[in-house]
Amino acid sequence: MTISVDPDRCYGSGDCAYRVPSVFTVADGFGAVVPGREEADDDPALREAVREALEACPSRAITSRGGDGA
Repeated sequence: MTISVDPDRCYGSGDCAYRVPSVFTVADGFGAVVPGREEADDDPALREAVREALEACPSRAITSRGGDGA
């Protein structure tokens, strides 16, 4: 699964970083959330956590490709 964040849509709520801090981080001074790592293929629990963060994103700025249909 390849994860990306659209910086034009993200308004920096930080919910994804709270949910999956090993993948998402908040960029200081920008108010945007950026991926801390772009791949989440190694762990099914991590893929599921990323999917939950994607679904919970209030600005719908997170997208994913690959993996098992994500």
